[in-house]
Amino acid sequence: MTLSYNQPRFCLNTTWNSSATTFANQSFVGTQPYSIFVNSNNSIYIPNRETGQTHIWLNENHLNPTKTIEGNLSNPYSIFVTTNGDIYVDNGLANGRVNKWIVENERWISVMNVTSACLGLFVDIYENLYCSMHDNHRVDKKWSNGTTTIVAGTGVQGSQSDMLKYPCGIFVDINLDLYVADSWNRRIQLFRLNQPNGITVAGNGSSEITIELIHPAGIVLDGDRHLFIVDHGNHRIIRSDENGFRCIFACLGRGSTNDKLSHSRTMSFDSYGNIYVADEGNNRVQKIVKNQVCSKFCFSFDLK
Repeated sequence: MTLSYNQPRFCLNTTWNSSATTFANQSFVGTQPYSIFVNSNNSIYIPNRETGQTHIWLNENHLNPTKTIEGNLSNPYSIFVTTNGDIYVDNGLANGRVNKWIVENERWISVMNVTSACLGLFVDIYENLYCSMHDNHRVDKKWSNGTTTIVAGTGVQGSQSDMLKYPCGIFVDINLDLYVADSWNRRIQLFRLNQPNGITVAGNGSSEITIELIHPAGIVLDGDRHLFIVDHGNHRIIRSDENGFRCIFACLGRGSTNDKLSHSRTMSFDSYGNIYVADEGNNRVQKIVKNQVCSKFCFSFDLK
């Protein structure tokens, strides 16, 4: 099974460099960048919310984008790229839809009607499309047969297990289980396939001792199904593993230096396990390099 995104596997003692580098600054990402996508070939996709453009770097070593796609996009908050290179971008705030760039003939089409900006987009392994409708407190799923259903939340804000409050990033695993950064409830919710009630797997209300979250905005799973959380209100990145939850980057508070983040939004792995994060408050995308030191007793190390 080929996935369009990267899910590296890590040693228990894996660390990331405490100082990041700026991959893309405001001249490309505009002000307050929300989203980034790194595909399995390590091409990097970043939408510019100010211009509506989508910038593509085919090689992480390129200083400038390899390609820039123009589009009638209004304030795009999220992006997802499939294995064949088709690009899904949120266009919901003003235009009420999700748009798709068809790489084969290089044109935009509308593929989903929405009633809110999608602060998270995801396309699962069966080509079903998900939109995290921030202002409607729910996640909608457009099935590959064209039917659209609500798969998380009720549409009314709340903190019950079947409710969401201003959801942001989402992640769908190969079992079609849905993880939601339930931002204003300060938790990560897991919705099993066809189950209306979510399970709190991190943050406020979890049955396990996890970690305090403030408005989590991004959620990604690694190759061992461990959680990586962009903790927007705490300006840091959290990782879970067999020993629980801990901060792995920007653990000393908000800032603009290379060891800090400011209201970071979403993250994506490259195939080597490096992290790219949309650092909204600093108007930049940061690259956090994985350190290569690994215990000789580690048996889960895999660079894909």
